[in-house]
Amino acid sequence: MAETATPLAGVKVLELGTLIAGPFCTRILAEFGADVIKIEAPGEGDPLRKWRKLYPTPDGDTSLWWFIQARNKQSVTINLKHPEGLEIIKKLVRETDIVVENFRPGVLEKSGLGWDVLSVINPGLVMVRLSGFGQTGPMAKQPGFGTIGESMGGLRYITGYADRPPVKSGVSLGDSIASLWGALGALMALRHREVNGGAGQVVDVALYEAVFAMMESMVPEFDVFGFIRERTGNLMPGITPSNTHTSKDAKHIIIGANSDGIFKRLMQAVGRVDLANDPQLANNTGRDARAKEIYGVIDAWVAAHDAETVLRITTAADVPASKIYSVADMCEDPQFLARKMFEKAQLPNGKEFLMPGIVPKLSATPGVTRWLGPALGEHTDQVLARLGYSAEMLIRLRNEGAI
Repeated sequence: MAETATPLAGVKVLELGTLIAGPFCTRILAEFGADVIKIEAPGEGDPLRKWRKLYPTPDGDTSLWWFIQARNKQSVTINLKHPEGLEIIKKLVRETDIVVENFRPGVLEKSGLGWDVLSVINPGLVMVRLSGFGQTGPMAKQPGFGTIGESMGGLRYITGYADRPPVKSGVSLGDSIASLWGALGALMALRHREVNGGAGQVVDVALYEAVFAMMESMVPEFDVFGFIRERTGNLMPGITPSNTHTSKDAKHIIIGANSDGIFKRLMQAVGRVDLANDPQLANNTGRDARAKEIYGVIDAWVAAHDAETVLRITTAADVPASKIYSVADMCEDPQFLARKMFEKAQLPNGKEFLMPGIVPKLSATPGVTRWLGPALGEHTDQVLARLGYSAEMLIRLRNEGAI
């Protein structure tokens, strides 16, 4: 894989986590140069290695998701229930900048790896703790996945149509949003350590709070007006027009013309100069009062044209619009390709495949894929040898089930 300067080069990260929230957090750090050691259970590994196996995978028994989620990480197998396994973790912590974990609160404490212990071993340690409900509060020790975070954090309640039950998005949004907050919190804590005498701290991310933080004006609207935001399908009440429309060739197109100038240009483009010049529709308040009328006009216009024509006209009028993309659309779209949003890589068996490019785009120190998700325990001997373990000691530890 390509080599380049990276902003987090030299930052050492220890991942004690599985599946999505913790591993996605460390994936972000690894993509920008952090040295990430992922701890996995001997013989088992992260369950994500087997997830999303909807089709037979080209590489035998490993999920394609694994190769992306664990890229740039080193896999080290350690038995956290074995005394010598715990001692290895403590040795690693001495040279670690960031520990990322997503166990249920209390699990690490029972193992002797809580913040009270690790912060004594390494006072400059930053510990990112991702959990369903955070490290405190009456629900702290309850199990909580991303779906629960989305539900409790408000996202599910407002997603879907009013006459149907709430729906989920097609990806693990709750986990991923929490991961982003975790990575951001880790970098803020590192900055604090740098300018305030080297002290570390805990970054406590609750999945439901990570989702809740994205809920815009929901709280003040309720507190001031008693208004509870409900499911409204593809509409955004109070922001008009912004909706999904269906073309003559049955393609779904989103048109966002909710700013004053853009609305005027859209109406001119669809041949409704009367609406473009209507003083009542010159601002969002007036348009929202006549939303049904406006959406009827746009629906009828889109339905009379194929998607290509609709997008050609909206583009010429400088109106934001897009077909709703499938992954097939993404893979051939000029914008995706120009922004290098796909990388070609090879599976261990030599088969070539596409994987997502790295976000965000840094001009001087971009993220880079150095290697794909490793085999289980691929780096165990290398990492432990660096800690002073001899070949004979490694054999003994394996025989005893510690690694």
